[in-house]
Amino acid sequence: MREMTQLLSRREQRRGGGNGRSALVAYLRTDVAGYLGGRFPDQHTRQEMFSAAGELAYLAGWTSFDSSEHVLAQKWLDVALRLSAEADDAPLAGHILRAQAHQTLDLGHPAQALRLAETSVAHRRYTDASPRERSLLGVVHARSLAAAGHKQQAIAALLRAEDDLRHAERGDEEPARVFFSEASLAHETARTLLVFGDLRGAEREFQRSVRTRRAQPFARTHAVTLGLLGAVQIQRGAVDAACATWSEALDTMQGVQSGRALDTVVQMRRSLSPYRGRGGTALAQLDDRARTVIGRVR
Repeated sequence: MREMTQLLSRREQRRGGGNGRSALVAYLRTDVAGYLGGRFPDQHTRQEMFSAAGELAYLAGWTSFDSSEHVLAQKWLDVALRLSAEADDAPLAGHILRAQAHQTLDLGHPAQALRLAETSVAHRRYTDASPRERSLLGVVHARSLAAAGHKQQAIAALLRAEDDLRHAERGDEEPARVFFSEASLAHETARTLLVFGDLRGAEREFQRSVRTRRAQPFARTHAVTLGLLGAVQIQRGAVDAACATWSEALDTMQGVQSGRALDTVVQMRRSLSPYRGRGGTALAQLDDRARTVIGRVR
């Protein structure tokens, strides 16, 4: 089960949540359901089995979220949370609550997102997690605090997340779900700074994310980062820079099936609309490419 989780998780990072999700759900409903209904030699084995099943259910929820199927995502994340409780796996529960906070933020409910994020960093969900996972929980907590209007607390949470990641080492025992890196931290920091209206800071952090991420294994995430970076650049009036960034984003999206990536392309076309009347071959070509990508992904 853990090998299957790693395989499908890597595929999701490369190709997006819409690629392979039906196979994941079928595996959960058949093989995994059968395993959980079996007998176990001891309590430890039982807890490990439920924990592994919880990670797979979390992945089903996360891939649904990435595909913009939010009701389905909430269903699977709730299932994952119940499995983590059955396994007494507090760090996994924190990881799932963090995903729910992330989704709730994207859906525009900051107060609810903050409640979820605060629960994710409470007690053993945070203290028993590895430094890398604590950093992930912390940076989503920071974004939630910012969205709810708590600027100083958000900055403090960002600093703590940076400190946690600084203490992560290669030899740490970490579950496969944890691949949080400097690039991921920079991406989430940029999104937090956007809430504050700090466009220069957000651009700097998005650029750090692009610079430090290995694009190929994480194509979907990389494409989303580039899409958001271009949006910041055009807000700052750097139209040429934004077009170059978005062109790279569209290159990265080849073979990606992701609702979140698609959202950045839709936003790209909206941001370009005031400039369409100015003409220009490069801008027109970019707009045509974006329209093609939207048609393909849908």
